[in-house]
Amino acid sequence: VTLPVLDPKRYGLDKQERFKFSGILSTASGEGTLQEAVQFLEKTYCDKISAEFEDLEEEEEIEWFTKRIEQIGSENLDKVMQVALATELLKSQTLDKFLATKFVTLKRYGGEGAESMMAFIMELMRLSAKDGVEQIVIGMPHRGRFNLLTGLLRLSPVQLFRKFKGLSEFPTDVKATGDVASHLISSVDLNIGDKSLHVTVLNNPSHLEAVNPVSMGKTRARQQSLGDGNYSSVNAFRWGTKVINLQIHGDAAFTGQGINQETLHLSALPHFEVGGSIHLIVNNQLGFTTPTERGKSSRHVTDLAKTISAPVVHVNGDFPEMVMKAACLAVEYQRIFRKEVFVNMNCYRQWGHNELDDPTFTNPALYRIIHSRRTVPDVYAAELVKLGVLTNDDVANIVETHNGWLSEELKKVDTSKPEAPAAVTTWDTGVEQQLLRYVAARSVAYPPNFNIHPHLLKTHVKGRLKRLIEGSKIDWSTAEAMAFGSLMYQGFNVRISGQDVGRGTFSQRHAMLVDQVTDDMYIPLNDLLDDQAGHLEVVNSNLSEEAVLGFEYGMSIENPNNLIIWEAQFGDFFTGAQIIVDTFITSGETKWMMCTGLVMLLPHGYDGAGPEHSSCRLERLLQLSDSSEVSPDGEDVNIHVANPTTPAQYFHLLRGQANAEELSKTSDHCRSQNSTALVRGCIFHVRDGTWDLIPTSDVEVVADKVRRVILVSGKHYYALHKHRRNLDASDIAIVRLEGLSPFPTLQLQQELAKYRRATCKLISNDLFYLVTVK
Repeated sequence: VTLPVLDPKRYGLDKQERFKFSGILSTASGEGTLQEAVQFLEKTYCDKISAEFEDLEEEEEIEWFTKRIEQIGSENLDKVMQVALATELLKSQTLDKFLATKFVTLKRYGGEGAESMMAFIMELMRLSAKDGVEQIVIGMPHRGRFNLLTGLLRLSPVQLFRKFKGLSEFPTDVKATGDVASHLISSVDLNIGDKSLHVTVLNNPSHLEAVNPVSMGKTRARQQSLGDGNYSSVNAFRWGTKVINLQIHGDAAFTGQGINQETLHLSALPHFEVGGSIHLIVNNQLGFTTPTERGKSSRHVTDLAKTISAPVVHVNGDFPEMVMKAACLAVEYQRIFRKEVFVNMNCYRQWGHNELDDPTFTNPALYRIIHSRRTVPDVYAAELVKLGVLTNDDVANIVETHNGWLSEELKKVDTSKPEAPAAVTTWDTGVEQQLLRYVAARSVAYPPNFNIHPHLLKTHVKGRLKRLIEGSKIDWSTAEAMAFGSLMYQGFNVRISGQDVGRGTFSQRHAMLVDQVTDDMYIPLNDLLDDQAGHLEVVNSNLSEEAVLGFEYGMSIENPNNLIIWEAQFGDFFTGAQIIVDTFITSGETKWMMCTGLVMLLPHGYDGAGPEHSSCRLERLLQLSDSSEVSPDGEDVNIHVANPTTPAQYFHLLRGQANAEELSKTSDHCRSQNSTALVRGCIFHVRDGTWDLIPTSDVEVVADKVRRVILVSGKHYYALHKHRRNLDASDIAIVRLEGLSPFPTLQLQQELAKYRRATCKLISNDLFYLVTVK
């Protein structure tokens, strides 16, 4: 049906009237009738492919999209590409049928109905390699995952078959539970033409779409590893050329999960942008049992893209060659303009949410249509046979060959052995005092022509320099700067991200200074040395928790030479990112043997700020810890929970996190019991540590005279210490218990053994808690 606005009669035009097309339509003909123009436009925009790009804010981009989509319809695949495409589609279908035969009760979340996803990724990889891209990082859900991994990404099916038979993907002597088969990953080097391309598919949890910001963070961290884009030593202001982020979404999940809105609004922000992600929506037009019209309030599932003015290519997944053209449009746009771009592939789901689910209970009309039609691979193969590109024997040979290969791989399961994960090296955290003094002084230095805020000059700059000269009262933020700077001096990169982290929520950090006249930002620690290897990235994030924390997790799993920190504005704000904490941070190692050095800093304390700004919900984090309740812990717990009461403790925890080391004992140079006004409390993810779990013995009492021992954690120590002095209560010892997970059973026993005549009283729930990921 022609819309009135598109009817030529509305404008008094005659369809037989002739016009010049040059500069208006990208056709082979320089002129023609209005009828011919309308036919060309209908074929271009109203057939198997179309696009939404009028929301783009740059005229150059609109003109480019108009020209390319009108050109691409006449660009046809050669016979070699058609055969390659048919082969991948048939292999995908063959895998699903093989699994349905050999593993009858398997929930495989197959690619049936969405096989054209292989066409999209095949073309994306080809064009990316041709353009000089070296790496592709993929975040995707479970649907079609097996097909992609064992097909284009060449993962041995033995790994899948082991999982299907109930075997672990890890050796039996490894402390890991593993994960379901539909969360398996791949990291592979491919040769495409004369180019090499590395493709990484990330671990994903069952929480749909949660992997998306993780994939962006991983992509940016990979750019940093390659010295690409913002991390280039030649031109840090140009777009990266070496890494592409691909996010694959389900239609219902993309519209339903709020993390997508958060993630999209990171895409153009400083310190988060990756040069534009490419998004593929595998649009089943159904979410579990919910039809598409009940799964969204917008016209298209991709309408969220309009919030960032991203173009959308709509394509019919029944036509694989058109899907390849959609991929071509997306890749070309991303490479030219380095912005987000979407492809909405309308397809279907052959079976229910999984192959054991009966969709006809709730969607009978839809599935009458689906079950009455031929499959996409079969239709495409038949079309090529009709064109003389393939013969029926060719098609049968492709299927038989792949079936034979799968059968041979299945035979190898009983003799296959999973690979063991790599071991971790430990280091020392000690630093020469001379270096620490130098770092601390440089942390408040600024250029001669810089207009610093007068209050900061007095309290922050001069105050820090004075404390350095006196050699005492080193506060929390100074210890932090010392840790950052000394790590950077060693060649580590440090990134701290979160809301208002540059200044610090409590105006305690001031890692970046703002010129009071020009608004220019300056980071003193990035001028430690003329040729320093490590740098500090200060990231004032938008008002997001889940996507930002997911992004930082992605950054943290790339390179052990990066110390990645996320700080919540207030501790309980991490509850908005609970999915990331639950499914990646605290369980990623036991599920996937994926280690992270991520640091979370969560301000915590009942200081009159109200119920939503008072608690970091420590109980949740302790519940997530696998610290044992029946036997002493080792260092291999999944998260470390600590509650440091001195800047020295914080200093060593930070350095230990970066070095993956055993933490050395507290340095007197950093010790200050008078600095708690700046200790805003932290949850802090540390891989390892023999830092002072119980910092020091109580030197103000004689052990044999002690009748009562108070175990305390955090800020309460200082209140109790002051109160004891006022009472002159020399028979009370105060023991600071700062390590909570792993619980320091042996150290606590040794400390309590000093007070043989005493009883104990436990005080818990304090101002600061620091949780560390192993």
